[in-house]
Amino acid sequence: MADDPIDGQVLLLTAAKASVPPSRLPALVERAQALLEGDLERYRRSHERVYAAADREAFLVDEGHWERLGERMGVDDRERSAIQRAHEEQFRRIGRHTDRKAEFESSLEIRKPVLVGVGEREPAEESAQHGQ
Repeated sequence: MADDPIDGQVLLLTAAKASVPPSRLPALVERAQALLEGDLERYRRSHERVYAAADREAFLVDEGHWERLGERMGVDDRERSAIQRAHEEQFRRIGRHTDRKAEFESSLEIRKPVLVGVGEREPAEESAQHGQ
């Protein structure tokens, strides 16, 4: 599995604002990531990639994208909204850290961000994340 595209601090911030239990959000984001990773090549071909790094890529998608992903995942609207919010908060954070805040904020007015993890995790890191 690739690196998680959402930082831990972003998950904490999002969980505080979301209507899902904070303990549930990381698992939801991970489930979404499994689907997003499987579609990475399609995102690269069909969507504007606005950011790429060794560990994640960010794409801009249409308004209905998150609803369709939520349906594929079988999650309710609150859970889907929390996942989407995590991606939006991470996108804003990247914009701040890359001096592209204004550009990223204005893009949010017309499209939604999707972040996909791309680099491989270290085996020890993956084991630690699964409590092994």
